[in-house]
Formats: sequence, structure tokens, C-alpha cells
Amino acid sequence: MVIKTDELPVAAPADGAREPSSQAGGKGRPGAAALPSVMLLNGDCPESLKREERAAEPPRENGLDESEPGEETTGQEVIVIQDTGFSVKILAPGIEPFSLQVSPQEMVQEIHQVLMDREDTCHRTCFSLHLDGNMLDHFSELRSVEGLQEGSVLRVVEEPYTVREARIHVRHVRDLLKSLDPSDAFNGVDCNSLSFLSVFTDGDLGDSGKRKKGLEMDPIDCTPPEYILPGSRERPLCPLQPQNRDWKPLQCLKVLTMSGWNPPPGNRKMHGDLMYLFVITAEDRQVSITASTRGFYLNQSTAYHFNPKPASPRFLSHSLVELLNQISPTFKKNFAVLQKKRVQRHPFERIATPFQVYSWTAPQAEHAMDCVRAEDAYTSRLGYEEHIPGQTRDWNEELQTTRELPRKNLPERLLRERAIFKVHSDFTAAATRGAMAVIDGNVMAINPSEETKMQMFIWNNIFFSLGFDVRDHYKDFGGDVAAYVAPTNDLNGVRTYNAVDVEGLYTLGTVVVDYRGYRVTAQSIIPGILERDQEQSVIYGSIDFGKTVMSHPRYLELLERTSRPLKILRHRVLNDRGEEVELCSSVECKGIIGNDGRHYILDLLRTFPPDLNFLPVPGETLPEECTRAGFPRAHRHKLCCLRQELVDAFVEHRYLLFMKLAALQLMQQKASKMENPTSLENGDPPSSEPKPEDPPGPEAGSEEEGGSASGLAKVKELAETIASDDGTADPRSREVIRNACKAVGSISCTAFDVRFNPDIFSPGVRFPESCQEEVRDQKQLLKDAAAFLLSCQIPGLKIGIGELITRSAKHIFKTYLQGVELSGLSAAISHFLNCFLSSYPNPVAHLPADELISKKRNRRRRNRPPGAADNTAWAVMTPQELWKNICQEAKNYFGFSLECETVDQAVETYGLQKITLLREISLKTGIQILLKEYSFDSRHKPAFTEEDVLNIFPVVKHVNPKASDAFHFFQSGQAKVQQGFLKEGCELINEALNLFNNVYGAMHVEICACLRLLARLHYIMGDYAEALSNQQKAVLMSERVMGIEHPNTIQEYMHLALYCFASSQLSTALSLLYRARYLTLLVFGEDHPEMALLDNNIGLVLHGVMEYDLSLRFLENALAVSTKYHGPKSLKVALSHHLVARVYESKAEFRSALQHEKEGYTIYKTQLGEDHEKTKESSEYLKCLTQQAVALQRTMNEIYRNGSSANIPPLKFTAPSMASVLEQLNVINGILFIPLSQKDLENLKAEVARRHQLQEAGKNRDKAEEPMATEPEPAGVPEDSASQPQAAKDPSSPGLQG
Repeated sequence: MVIKTDELPVAAPADGAREPSSQAGGKGRPGAAALPSVMLLNGDCPESLKREERAAEPPRENGLDESEPGEETTGQEVIVIQDTGFSVKILAPGIEPFSLQVSPQEMVQEIHQVLMDREDTCHRTCFSLHLDGNMLDHFSELRSVEGLQEGSVLRVVEEPYTVREARIHVRHVRDLLKSLDPSDAFNGVDCNSLSFLSVFTDGDLGDSGKRKKGLEMDPIDCTPPEYILPGSRERPLCPLQPQNRDWKPLQCLKVLTMSGWNPPPGNRKMHGDLMYLFVITAEDRQVSITASTRGFYLNQSTAYHFNPKPASPRFLSHSLVELLNQISPTFKKNFAVLQKKRVQRHPFERIATPFQVYSWTAPQAEHAMDCVRAEDAYTSRLGYEEHIPGQTRDWNEELQTTRELPRKNLPERLLRERAIFKVHSDFTAAATRGAMAVIDGNVMAINPSEETKMQMFIWNNIFFSLGFDVRDHYKDFGGDVAAYVAPTNDLNGVRTYNAVDVEGLYTLGTVVVDYRGYRVTAQSIIPGILERDQEQSVIYGSIDFGKTVMSHPRYLELLERTSRPLKILRHRVLNDRGEEVELCSSVECKGIIGNDGRHYILDLLRTFPPDLNFLPVPGETLPEECTRAGFPRAHRHKLCCLRQELVDAFVEHRYLLFMKLAALQLMQQKASKMENPTSLENGDPPSSEPKPEDPPGPEAGSEEEGGSASGLAKVKELAETIASDDGTADPRSREVIRNACKAVGSISCTAFDVRFNPDIFSPGVRFPESCQEEVRDQKQLLKDAAAFLLSCQIPGLKIGIGELITRSAKHIFKTYLQGVELSGLSAAISHFLNCFLSSYPNPVAHLPADELISKKRNRRRRNRPPGAADNTAWAVMTPQELWKNICQEAKNYFGFSLECETVDQAVETYGLQKITLLREISLKTGIQILLKEYSFDSRHKPAFTEEDVLNIFPVVKHVNPKASDAFHFFQSGQAKVQQGFLKEGCELINEALNLFNNVYGAMHVEICACLRLLARLHYIMGDYAEALSNQQKAVLMSERVMGIEHPNTIQEYMHLALYCFASSQLSTALSLLYRARYLTLLVFGEDHPEMALLDNNIGLVLHGVMEYDLSLRFLENALAVSTKYHGPKSLKVALSHHLVARVYESKAEFRSALQHEKEGYTIYKTQLGEDHEKTKESSEYLKCLTQQAVALQRTMNEIYRNGSSANIPPLKFTAPSMASVLEQLNVINGILFIPLSQKDLENLKAEVARRHQLQEAGKNRDKAEEPMATEPEPAGVPEDSASQPQAAKDPSSPGLQG
């Protein structure tokens, strides 16, 4: 399976996609033929996979009754995945011929990309490829090229330049010169982002065979930096972004820029001049260069005198690099070194990410001249002219056309999903640029005469509006506050309808951007919408929140197909004339048919039902669980909705209840053999049934498991029989199902079907008299959902005080920034940060220098751009006032009382860290600050100056299109692994990786999860080198796409350290663990449950290298943290005691060792009983310790008695073996290797098969019955993997989010 890298920008070609075994871009070059041919496992794999997947996962978002993708054309799919590669020979001017592995599916242009990335051909951009004298078409696939086969020779032929090609060439040379420069990543441009892994691993981790660090106990420097030791109060910021050796700039040129003599005059155009460049070489030679159709040469122009004639030496070069090599020896030397370093970097450090990741800190950087950056800023360039015919893009057409691509078989679906993903990431980037331009005042409004807040903008075929309530549209919902939250609700609606993906129903491209205190919604434009009034356009839904309502048969038909997966009830409402109107969405959802004939839906802000806990309705009372907790509470807007995950969890919970009630009744019938169908009705509301507090765990009945499972199987069979309505079910059985349906609020009385009416409790919406009973049931259902949220979901969450404080501060910061003009931005932000975090009691804001303030301020236009406010009210804020407002906001918005009046009190009372609060507020608001040590606690000077605020970035919310086939493979692979079939699981995950690469390109969060699981599987199966390689990629990718200190990245570092230790790279393992601990301290502080696991890892590795005292500091800290979070009697604490005892044993301090092991033994004995193997192991170890202690005491007594002449037998103090340390590391990281005999294996497989059948019978939606959750783990399966949530988590480790 091959990824097409045509999506990667010219600047980042299919980097490294050609490296052996590299999965960057899915084309590990030499091994292209050896890709895992999963499709041949069972012939019709997609179908069998689908069946298996259905058994493991309830049909959620895509629960449409359309034919399942992937059921036909299986043969064809096999062929696609089986496509084998071949090699061709490349002949390029001036270098030796070389061979290149290619695949029939690739396009010719991908070979172009590879040549533009190779060290020896990277300076060429304007060339074509010829086979037997015939030029190959750029966009044709290799398999369609006649005569192209193994061993064919492709000749690189230089082509004449055009202005476009010359500009591309100069841009490419600039990118090569900047390839090691991190400034684009710090500035958040061109999808560059940071990665620091190589600083801690000294480059590539591969060849573990060559670099067996520390195996012979070479002296290893194990000393951790002071600031990461347990108990250290220091939290430095500078180590977050260590200086990378490769960043020291190798200066090739001083200046490369466009000349002021551009464009060439007419007579020079007729000589072939395309443009002029001005260069200052490293030797300070100033030269003027002509780019002509034939290539580049020196001309005789100077800064003030135009002379386009060639200068001597008269050297014409097709490549600018070759010309510069001729005129500057320094350029020649440094450029060669630079390219060597560039190609040595891991491809994942260089490839662009799909969406921009911003860094909240950056070092002080020199601002260097850059012709391309300057040209981008000052031309009308929208970012695409070079690559797209027709200049600006019609975003709406692109977004909708990609959705209309065929999707009957796997290749078609891959092509479609790749196109959708590519257009979405491009649209997000363009929308972000546009939103910033709007707020910065660089875009003219389409209604310039109106007040600033009411202005709307169009730029690059994207429509922009601001988050204010412009025409009292949201008057009844909370005004400006509602207008601010509506765009994110709408975006969630768009995301949901896109995921359901109904053919014929279209949504708008939507991106929500928060920038400089403003919220901007960017949307693609429905064709024709701007030429007519909204009143004329809307043919479905309501433009005035339910007064006038319209419906349309085609919209009802399309939306009906989304109602089951989205749990939306088709319902009737009354319009202003008292007529009944039928809808299958909330009333605000509008249907508009565009001039292109497509059916669009927009304003999806109430796709999900309201959260009644924050919507007091006169005359309605909530269940006791809610009123007990002080709900309902009045909120500042009325658009609070339940999340989709909550709706799904609630329906899941109800389904379980439904199955239990029906099974119970069937059993009662069976037992009593007499009719007793009403036993469960009793008129009770469903909430008085088995309490929702009982989590939907495994069967609650007292029967042994098999019995209850078969009872559920009967219910499932019965429900299907009744639903198919073939008349075979007896009346009593129908009664059972009817009662169960009624009890759980199902809208059908023959099958389980819970749906919500999103208009219930909407202000202004009225329902017909005939529907009153249905409305009453729906109201009850919503109340039950509100109670379920409080009683079942929220108890599983923790309140993060730091999160409350920073969110409250963010709300205040938003309005604070809206009053700041551009020239005062850094002063205002630094003043806010001082008031928020500095102990300095009275910080003073520095206003822009008086002599620069215009005296004509009073004559400002009223239609100035949104970001050009001119007041200085922000300057009078004080720390006392800000903290008072934060406490007030936390009370009003979150209903939480903070017990603090200053930042120092908050830190003291809640155990917070100022550096963590700084990171959180910066990430939430887009602030970028200077990387340096801040003295927050100084009472003599403020912590921040305006020089410390480097930038303010946008915070962007957008849709993430999914790769559905790849995801199915991934889930099936996970299911196989959980059942103990590691090899099959590994093959499926590999295939998922290929498909993910195909859709997303080389960089994506889901690819990261794939690589992590692959690494873990290879590790379990004993292939440490492969585990290292995959985990290295996972770490790099996590740093690049999630952030260098994201909780996910910290976990990836820990896994990589384990695999390094197993590969005997001990010092690397330690430096990775130290990095992980530093990041955890920065992000969370010492007091976090995950710190125990981290410190156990560090302590064990230090124990292994015989640094006993250091090891104890970490292990004893882990013991303290485990005790605090899991209780002194937990098994985690017992294990911690054992690890500490082992180190004391190595130190020959047997009394302490015995003390700790006794503690562990007592826990095992009480928790597991005397006969458990853990208790027995602990007991044996206690005996062993006692013997050693006795032996030591004897020796000591001998010495006391006989002095120096004592005859002392040598004492055996064993240093721990690497194998025993690794065994303990595996245990604490949740990797269990269970030795099984062949007979055990057979039994296990039979048991798994039996459970699998039961599970299928027990209904695929019943997550709580996943069979592996209650049985012993199969060989080598990660500890917690049975309860594994989809792609984002690792089997072993709970999230660091806390």
C-alpha cells in the first residue's frame, strides 16, 4: 500500500519516504514488495473484518442502513494492496546514475519530489523525466507508462524556465538554505513544528547492536539535573527547549533577495529575462543575478545602476545553487555540509504537519532577511497561486466535490478520504490566515458603513463573521455570550453530520478562530447565497428560532437517514399560524438549496439536546440527583448542550437496562410458568429501576456468568424476531419487550430505540396538542439524561483547580484584549500576566511612548477594524482586581468557590505552580513568551516586561476528517491483540498504518497511536530493534503534531525509555526518563498520580546501574504518591514496597528491606489471600532477606569478637541483573509475559472462541460485557488492554490528563 505524496508542499517533499523501512509516507523503499498482505488471510477480509468489528464496537456515528463499505470488489482490493514495487535507474546531469525503488501506483511527480529531496539532486526543480526519448506526463501513474519496467532508465532533462518555475526554484533554494533553521517552527508558519528527541538520543536510535551502551558497565553519567529530583522546588523554563547543535546557523549567504530592478522591462523580456535577484555572499561580495529562460547568470547591475548585460565570469547555470557554488567558496563548502545534515535528520523531523502547531515559548531570535517571507507578506498571494490554476480556490466547490467522489470499494474510499482530508487541512490554513487578517484590519468589510461588531468579510472565497449578537438574533439566549458559544456548537454539529456522511446532504466548511480576544467564524460560501435574502433562501427550518417554521420533503428524507446514528427524533412543531410542521432536526437548523442544486444544512448549534442542569424551566423539576447537587443553575446563555459522547453513553446505559429488564422477565416467566407480564410496569418512572449509580458493569444478576449471557442471547434473538415482525413471536414475549421498551423510554414498543427531540425546552418552540404525551416522555428522558450526567459520568472526573483558574482568567483576558490597540498589545499582555502571576504587588502598565501618540485621536472612523480599539482602560488593572474577578468568574460560570485573593494564596492553598498556570493560560489564549527564567516570586520587580511577549497566535478549532477503513483495521487489530493473537493483530495494525498513511500523509495523531501499538507488539514478541524504531517515530510524531510537552508526548518518552533499556542503551533510557520527569513537573507538578509510574521507572533503571541512593529517592517518592492516590492497601503500593526492599537489599540494609517487604506481604495477604502466587513470592523473598540478615549479623558478631583476625566468609551482595530489572520494568508498565504450556494455549483459545460467540449473542452494543475484561490475560497482553478506548490511548497507561 502506497501513499501518494503529492499533497506535501514543494518545500517538504516526500522527505525520507525513500529510506529503508521508513514508514514516512508508507513507502519503505526496499521493502515495498514485502508489505503485509493482510487481505489474503481469509479471502474476503473486509467483510469478515466488518463482522468482527461490529461485534466489538456498537454502530455509532456511521450506523446507517446503507450497504457496508467494503463488501464488494474484494478481489480488486487484494490487487491494490498487493501491488509490488520495482526499481528504475535515474540518469541526472553531473552525477553518477543511481537506482530508485518505485511502485506502479505512484505518479511521475512523486519521483520529481524524491529527486528534489535527494542530497545530490536537490538543487534541481525545473526538469522532466524521459523514457526512451519520450517525456513522461507529470500526473500519470507509473503503471500507465508504456515500457516502464524493472531496470528501465529514466533520464533527467533540464527544461526552460518560466517566471513561475523561476520563482518556485528560488523558493526551493531558500527552503534548502533554511532546512535546519527552526525559526519557522517557533513562528508557527508553513506547518513547521518543534521536536527535541534527537537532543536526548544523540541522533538515531536504530543500530542498537552497534551501540550497546553501558552493557559492560562502562561508566555512565546517571546524575539527574538537580531540578528534576523529587522534592526540588525549582521549575526552570529554559530546559523545555534545549538548544540543538544543528541549529547553529551555517551561513551560506548573507543576503538573497529580489532585486529592486524587477520586473524586467519589455526589451529585456524579449531577451528571455524573467526576474532579477540580489545576493551578498559570505565573503561580502555583492552580485546581481538574472533568472532567464535558460538558467541563472551574473549581470552588471548595481544597486543604483541597471545594466542587464552578462558579467564575467560568463557562466550560465541551470541551477542557482551551481552558480553560487562558482562565485562563493564559502557557499560551496557550507551548502554541502548543510545538505548532508539535512538528509541525516529523521524524516519525521522535517515533514510538514497537517495542521499548524504553535509553541508557547521561543528563544530570542535574530530577525534575518528573507526574500520569500517578504514577498509572501507584501503581495496579494493567498498561498496558492503557484500551484493552482485559476488563482484563488473555490473552497465550497472543492469541499463538496470531494464528498461526492465514489466510495464503493477500498481504493475509491481511500482516494475520497485523502481528498477530503487534504482539502480540509488547506481550508483550515487559509481560514486561519484570513481570520487573522480580518482582526488585524487587513481585509475590507462587505458592509463597511456598519458598526465594527456588525461587519462581515469575504477573503479568498471564505466568509468571515465576528462572534457578536449583531441583530438581537440571540436576545432570548444570552445575547453576546450566546453569540460567542454558538460557533463552537455549530462546529460540533458540522463535525457530527460530516461523520455520519449521508450522500446528498451537505455542510459548510467551518473553522472557528479565537485571536486577540475576538472569535471569528470562517465558512465556505453557498453558491448564490450572497445574491438573495436569507428569508427567500431558507426552505427548511426557521430563521427566527421557531416563530416561522418551514419543512421540505427532500430535507426530511435526507435528515431521516441521520436520525438513528445521531439519536434525533423526527417530531412536529407549530408555526406562527398554528400549523403543524414536521422536522427531523432542531428548528434553528436551516436548509438552503444552493445555485449548484445541492442541499445544504447550516446553523447546527442545537444538534444535541439541552443540558437541563443549566437551563432552569419554570414549572419543571429535575430528578433528586440534580436538585441534591444544587441544580438547575441559571447560566449566562441558554445554549448548553449535552456532548455527543454523553448522549451515546446514556443510550448505552439504557440499552443495558433494557436487556437486563427483558432477561429478568423472561427468567421470571420461565420460572413461574404462568403469565405475569406486568410485574415490572407498576407505573414507576424508569429512573426508579435499578439505580443508575450501578455502573453498566458486567451482568448484575446473581446467576453464574454463562446463564446470564445465555439469557441476554435469548433477549437479543427475541428482539430481532419481534423487530422483523414476521409474526413468529408469542404474545407473552412481545409483552416482555414492550414493557422493557416502555421502562427505558424507547420510542418504539417492539425494539430498543432511544432518540431525543432537540427542540424540547427551546424558548419559543410550541408543540401540537396531539403530541403532548410524546413531549412529556421526551421531557422525562432529558431529565434522566441530566441526572445520568451527574450520577454516573461526573463522579469519574476530577476537578482541576488550576484548570478552573486559567479558564476563568481566559474569559477575563478575552474582553481585556478587545480594548487594546495593536501598538499596545505586548505591553497589555505583559501587564495582564504580571497581575495574574507575579508576586510584585503593584505592577505598572507601560503605555506606548507619548510622543508617538497622534494628537488627532478624537476623529477616529467608527468603522475601524475590529482589532483597532484605542482605549487604555486595560492599563489600570491591578492584581487584586484581577484575582477578585477570577474568583467571581469561577463562582458564576463554574459554581466553584475559590478560597484565594492573590496568586500566592492560590498557589499555597491548592498546591499549584505558577509555571503551570503560565503554560495553561498561554496555550488557551495563543500567547507566545520569551524562553527565559522568570522570577515570579520577586516582590521588588514584576516578572514580565513587554519584551517578554513575543507573539500572539490564533487558537483554531476545526473538523478532523477520519480515515474510516484504516480505523476499522486498527480496531480489529486491537481486538486480535486483546484475544492474544499477537501476530495477526500486528499484521492488521501494520495494514491500518499503511491506510492511515494513504489518507493522512505521514504525520497524524492516529498514525502516532498506530506506531505506539506496533512498537509495543514488537517488544512483546521480542523484536526490540523494531520496537525502538517504531517508538522513535511515535515520539517524534507526538512532539510534532501534539506538542513537545503534551501529556501524550510524555508517555511516548516513557515507552521509548523502556525499549532503550531493553536494548541495553542505558544512558539514553535515563536521559529520556529525566526528560519525561522534567516535562511532567512543568505541566503538572510533583503531585500527580502518573508521577509514581515515572519514578518507579527511573528508580528501577538507577537500581540496575547500581546508583542505589539515587534510586531510593525516586522509588520512595513513587511509594508516597501511590499511597496518596491509591490508598495504603492497594496492590500498586505493595509493588512499590517490594521495589524499595530490593534496593535496600542491594545496599545490605536488611532491616529496612525486611520492613518494606513485610508491608507488601501484608497487603498481598489481605487483598489476595495466602494462597495467591504473589503472596507466596513475597513470603519466599522475606525468608531470603531474613537469612541474609542473619548471615550479616553473624559476620558482624565475629568481627566484634575476634577483631581483625576474624575468619570472615565473603558476603554475597548481588548487583541486580539486567534481566531482573527489565522484568520489574515490564510489570510496572503493564506488560505481562505469562509462560503457558501448549495445553494451556489450546484451552485458552477454546475459551476465547466460546466467549466470542457469547459476546456476539450478547449484542455488539453491550460494551460492558467485553469478555476479556474479567478473565486472565492471554500471553503477553498489556494489562489494561481489555478496556481500551479507541485509538488515542495506550493499553497500559491511564491518561496523564488526571
